[in-house]
Amino acid sequence: MALTGRPDEDPLGPPAPLVAGVEAVSASLQCRAGIVVDGLSLLAERAAVAGLTRGGDRSCGGATRLFGAADGWLGVTLARPSDVGDVPAWLEMHVDDEDPWPAVEQAVRARRAGELVERATLLGLPVAALGSGGEVPPVPTSSAPPTRVALDDVLVVDFSSLWAGPLCTRLLRDAGAQVVKVESRSRPDGTRGGSPAFFDLLNAGKESVALDFERDAPYLRDLLCRADVVVEASRPRALDQFGIVAERYLAEDDGPRVWISITGYGRADARVAFGDDAAVGGGLVVFDDKGPCFCADAIADPLTGLVATDACLAALGSGDRVLVDVPLAGVAAAFAGPTLPVPPGVACC
Repeated sequence: MALTGRPDEDPLGPPAPLVAGVEAVSASLQCRAGIVVDGLSLLAERAAVAGLTRGGDRSCGGATRLFGAADGWLGVTLARPSDVGDVPAWLEMHVDDEDPWPAVEQAVRARRAGELVERATLLGLPVAALGSGGEVPPVPTSSAPPTRVALDDVLVVDFSSLWAGPLCTRLLRDAGAQVVKVESRSRPDGTRGGSPAFFDLLNAGKESVALDFERDAPYLRDLLCRADVVVEASRPRALDQFGIVAERYLAEDDGPRVWISITGYGRADARVAFGDDAAVGGGLVVFDDKGPCFCADAIADPLTGLVATDACLAALGSGDRVLVDVPLAGVAAAFAGPTLPVPPGVACC
């Protein structure tokens, strides 16, 4: 609640399915892997480390904002210098590089959300229409009751970065797996540029290697063939160019058993997403009488980390070779719902 609602007003309650849903996934992880996970606390880990608080229609981290479009609401993330640089092409107008937000708000107000998302997708901009990720196929889940999975001899190769994927592999490491974090020398994990404490929280205890994906291709292939689980968070074409093709490795006798692919809206969808705008795409926001507000901090990221871990354990338990597509917006949609009122007597800073 401290992370949800407008900064100058009382906090807002969560979406109706959120708390019970997170507790259910946490309980499943305990059954499958024998680890006690406080899922609700995980949602606030980054904010606790960085001292973030609620911003209403501005994300806790400040890089994403909610705007009213001509026919709905739009979440816009300008987290990278390239995102700011692409705004003039996106909106077809001059924008102040120092503060693009006023121009974005003015332009979005007069245009349709679908048109804005379509143009943003062509430029690789993380822009989401509210609730537009609801059509994303859900993450596959096991219909059988959770059963214990031994991870002592499991090797996890982690190509992911930022929050969702590294959280998944941190939980797998906590459960006993050996995790090797693989980073590109030319494009290391973006979390390294933020809080060192948060990076360590997600990645301490993992083995780590930095590679030139082209020059070190033989080493990469050997590592992937020895892996039991691969976790990555890239659009398929980003890894395909280096010959890292999920379907190809899963088809090999000595290939990995489980491949976790964390995407924005699914492997077949070109839209780019970060945690806050993906939550908007999945409809995972809260409402007051002024409109939608962000729910917690980049919530699609830690939720996806939890769900991806549970899906990975279920796949390992099945004994099948599985490619699991875990879309941030699809996960967010599974936890979205009406905003609950704050119970009388509940106080939150």
